[in-house]
Amino acid sequence: MNALVHFRYVSKRFGADFAVRDVNLEIERGKMTALIGPSGCGKSTILRLIVGLLTADTGEIQFDGEKIAAETIMKIRRRLGYVIQDGGLFPHLTARHNLTLQPRLFRKRCDEIEKRITELCELTKFPSSGLDRYPLELSGGQRQRVGLMRALMLSPELLLLDEPFAALDPLVRMNLQRDLKEICTRLQQTVLLVTHDLAEAAFLGDEIALMNEGQIVQRGLIADLRAKPANEFVREFISAQRGLVQL
Repeated sequence: MNALVHFRYVSKRFGADFAVRDVNLEIERGKMTALIGPSGCGKSTILRLIVGLLTADTGEIQFDGEKIAAETIMKIRRRLGYVIQDGGLFPHLTARHNLTLQPRLFRKRCDEIEKRITELCELTKFPSSGLDRYPLELSGGQRQRVGLMRALMLSPELLLLDEPFAALDPLVRMNLQRDLKEICTRLQQTVLLVTHDLAEAAFLGDEIALMNEGQIVQRGLIADLRAKPANEFVREFISAQRGLVQL
């Protein structure tokens, strides 16, 4: 497997409780891995460990062959894009200023920044007329598109998506899912998506990793999880998603 990220027996505790425990995981280049499971199972902790917001207690995480550690994390962060619910935009900045913040920090030329914004507006179907609006003046779907654009501004090698569509109504969510899949396919983007929605994971993910109580209990395609559940939890989790269409 041509993996960009490797987790090797990684554990993280908060007090006496494990957030993640002995996790082994590979994120393959050019693919979207969907990390799914019930609330509190450790999905978002995995993302925060990659981006350096948390530090593993045991085990090792490698990004492109380099260990994620205090002395390497700032360099690695420049190679990551990170999107959270509702876009995570700065409310006192316009959409354009949210997009230019990081490139200006890294002293990118103004013409390069504007060219990239134009490219991303076209890619994400965000209207250029909305660039000078503040987040509260944008719809939920538009804020999420700006959040995605901001994460893609510096052409990250890994895109981290933490339940990016959870707060959106079903029709907007469906359209964004479709557009995200098209964008990531065109860019051959490596993605780690966190979601609690099995239908979303099945539609977007090239592979699904199902978590429970801090551990990955099964990996594979939706067909694998349905046909050959690894244990009773997997069977019950899939059965509970009664709205799941045949995928």
